[in-house]
Amino acid sequence: MTKAAAELRVDFVSGAVAHRLRFGGGRGQSLAKAMGLRTGKTPKIVDATAGLGRDAFLLASLGAQVTMIERSDIMHALLVDGMARAEAEGGEFRDIVGRMKLLKGDAKDLLADLAGEAVLIDPMHPPRKNSALVKRELRQVREIVGTDDDAADLVRVALACARNRVVLKWPAKADPIDVGRSFSHQILGKSTRYDVFMVG
Repeated sequence: MTKAAAELRVDFVSGAVAHRLRFGGGRGQSLAKAMGLRTGKTPKIVDATAGLGRDAFLLASLGAQVTMIERSDIMHALLVDGMARAEAEGGEFRDIVGRMKLLKGDAKDLLADLAGEAVLIDPMHPPRKNSALVKRELRQVREIVGTDDDAADLVRVALACARNRVVLKWPAKADPIDVGRSFSHQILGKSTRYDVFMVG
């Protein structure tokens, strides 16, 4: 096991994830708006690049059924462990994890069978010019999963499979990924933007 894999942990019960659960702002958050969560509307979501599972956990905490896909053996194992600990915590955490389903494999192969209304894609972001700005945790994830050179292909597959929308989470100042069509609209945050492609 690499040093990064040994140090990294998926934690839904404490730290940043728990804080966001308490004080994040509910359905008014940029991610929730981008994914189409609004009063009376809770789409079935596929998180095609699960990673540390934080976005999936947030969306599930807002009532969404979320199917996560992770192709890295190591990240998948970390997610299994984190979900088991959240379930063991009981109460609210068990309820939230109960709305999360984890699949192992390449999202490009699995999306067609899932019929998700909204698909979230959060590929590894391009390296920042100042690597000191990148959180240690994200550097560890990059060390495990490498670069997502097929991100554009994944977006194109998602556009063909999603029933309502595809959302690409990307650094606010980064160049767009060329997927052969323009986004329908964007939701901009301080460091992150959501390129929303409406389909269907």
